Order: sequence, then structure tokens, then C-alpha cells
Amino acid sequence: MSRRRTLGTKKKLALLVSAATVAGGGAFVMAATSNAAQSPQTAAESSVCQGLATALGNNQRFIDGQRAEPDAQSAARITNREAVIEQIKVQQKASGCVVGESAQGSQTTAPQASQPAQTAPAENAGGTGNTGDTGNGGTGAASGQQVCNGSTVTLSGEGGAPAASSNQFPAGTKLKVTNLDNNKSTTVEVTSVSGSCVLLNNAAFEQVREPGKFLIRRAVIEKVG
Repeated sequence: MSRRRTLGTKKKLALLVSAATVAGGGAFVMAATSNAAQSPQTAAESSVCQGLATALGNNQRFIDGQRAEPDAQSAARITNREAVIEQIKVQQKASGCVVGESAQGSQTTAPQASQPAQTAPAENAGGTGNTGDTGNGGTGAASGQQVCNGSTVTLSGEGGAPAASSNQFPAGTKLKVTNLDNNKSTTVEVTSVSGSCVLLNNAAFEQVREPGKFLIRRAVIEKVG
């Protein structure tokens, strides 16, 4: 009887160990599957990630330009843009994107065939240029000269009051940017140099963006002053 009890106990222990092993293996598979599902997304997989990669690339391109042709203010500009890049990387991580992914060529996207026929809505009467318009109800000044045809628009990552940066227009130029996907527009002043036709800082981009997006694919950009 004693031996039978011993064998019975051993069998029970073996069964318990086997069950634990199976359960542990299942947990490992589930954990691996969960980790795979949470792997960082690339710009090709997410429009949010594409917008952030474009913003990072624009700033990198600007830094490269400043290093290639430096002037008295280049060091300060580079330091500022390096800080912006670090902030974009923080946004990439928070959005589940590949941190540090850059898309430097997307600002030169070819215009869509229908875009030249599209016009931006008129500005609201009495607008100061630093508030986003919300539709076609404006009765103010007519649209200005359309520029940068086919360019996508993203953010520079810089803070401060609504403003823009550009590699084509000098400081003081006023540009109106309209997001054709939601019909919102904002008119801002160029205050600094960038590596693209127009980059909006964080405050200006918030006025025309769609929720959760960091890239405006269908944009009309006008020079209004």
C-alpha cells in the first residue's frame, strides 16, 4: 500500500508539472503575440507615422542645408532644430511609430490631377491671419496667388504663436494654408527658414489639422501678403 501511495503521488506531481509547462508555454505564446501586435509602425503603415517622419525629415534637411552653407546664425538654428527633432521622436514613440524614422522626400509629392481646379475658401471678414477658418462662409478678401502646387504640409514641431517657416519666401510673407480634407484654413506669417515650401508650427498646424493626423496631403497654399 505504501508503494502504491508513493507512485500515485509521483504521478500527480508529474501531471501538475506537465500542466504548468503547457500553461507557461501558452502564456509565452500569448505574450509573444501581444508584443508582435504592439511592434512600432512605419510611415508606410500609418498616416500618423508618415506625418511625423515627414516632419523629422524636413528638420533634418534644414540642418543639412545650414551645415552645407553656414552663416552667423546657423549654429543657433541647428541647435533649435535638433531640439525639435528630439520632440518629434517623443511623439513618434507615444504614437507607436518607429522612433527616428525620416521621410525627407515627401514634401515634393506630385500634385493630384484635380488639384489645380480646386480653390481655397475665402477668409473670414476681419481675420487677423492667426485664426483657423472653418468653412466657405467668409466674406473677406479674395484668395491670393496659389504657390507650392502639390506640396504636402506638416508641422515643424516648433512652439509659439501660429507661424510658418519656408525655404522659398522671406520672413514677413503671409501664407494662407487650406486643408481641403476638412475645409479649414489659416493665414500665418513666415518667421523663419525651413527645408520646405511651408512648414506650420504646432499652433498653426492645430488650426487646420484633422484629429490624429500629422500630415495634410491635399493642401492649397496661397501667398496673400
